[in-house]
Amino acid sequence: MNFSHFFSFQRLWAVITKEFIQIKRDRVTFAIIIGIPLMQLILFGYAINSNPKHLPTIAIDADNSHFSRAFLQGLKNTTYFDFDSRHYTEAEADHEMQISDTMFIVNIPSYFSHDLVRGLRPSILLTADATEAMAAANSIAAANMLANQIFNRDFTGELAALKSTPSAFQLRIHARYNPELISQFNIVPALLGVVLTMTMVVITALAITRERERGTMEFLLATPVKPLEVILGKVVPYIIVGYIQVILILILAIFLFHIPTQGSLWLLFFSALPFIFANLAVGIMFSTLASNQLQATQSSFFYFLPSILLSGFMFPFFGMPKWAQVVGHILPLTYFLRITRGILLKGNTLTTTWPNIWPIIIFMVVVLMIGVFYYHRTLD
Repeated sequence: MNFSHFFSFQRLWAVITKEFIQIKRDRVTFAIIIGIPLMQLILFGYAINSNPKHLPTIAIDADNSHFSRAFLQGLKNTTYFDFDSRHYTEAEADHEMQISDTMFIVNIPSYFSHDLVRGLRPSILLTADATEAMAAANSIAAANMLANQIFNRDFTGELAALKSTPSAFQLRIHARYNPELISQFNIVPALLGVVLTMTMVVITALAITRERERGTMEFLLATPVKPLEVILGKVVPYIIVGYIQVILILILAIFLFHIPTQGSLWLLFFSALPFIFANLAVGIMFSTLASNQLQATQSSFFYFLPSILLSGFMFPFFGMPKWAQVVGHILPLTYFLRITRGILLKGNTLTTTWPNIWPIIIFMVVVLMIGVFYYHRTLD
């Protein structure tokens, strides 16, 4: 019996060669084969940091003595704290923390050095934004370790007796918004934005390409419907779907994970609209650029990876290098995470939420214009 009748290496090689030629011709697939591994390597190798440092910190030093300055310098030397050079009042510092621009506030009272040298164990207050539980825990541990030894070199002569005490001063920690550093309080509100990003982009990425593959695009082109009307007509139904997801996730977050709701849920619903629309616009843009549904789905991965890794969902945003923060500030998920955590955990109002809403609106408009432009080109 001839073995080649059942299997032929020549025929196998012909099929393998054909597949490589097909991959070469399909530029989108080829780009994904090369691009996604490179993107993952760069993001995980350079941008992702599970032990974030250089976190934005405000110092309120009412004492302004040698001891207070030495303590602040010690915090800076741990590399966990990056101090803002501007001077803030307590109210201004609280506002900066509320809008997510500050991770820590160090408050040193005016009587600190006076009580320190007399052995009265004064207190320094370290307030942490504990919505970023992982970043807060590591930094607090470093600050506690520093407090036990920071002044040993200065305690000489008459002050030498202060070395024998457990600590010459007390470092009081106030973990604001999440006192018990519960990780679910950080992850679950953020999942609202992640789920919307993944589902909205994929659903709409298939919209126009599905029309093209099924041959129904010609019917749309024959109608007097304008490109913007077609795009809006495909987006609006999925906005309703997005709000159904928002309601479902909020119900589970509140009743299953016991996530506190300090702010207005109506404000959260209002803030979700531009975010849902922005992700739908991204999906529409991909669908106009791709020639088939597979390409549209593959293209969406180039949006998923940076969004999930550089938005502050998995790793603290301020712990990433500056270039990664620049990229993250372009992505709408970065701002929506701050919106959800701010409203649910901090009780933010429209005034403190608006700085995170308008960048999403700008992103939405730009991406929608790109989608309309390329839809015009598909008409030609």
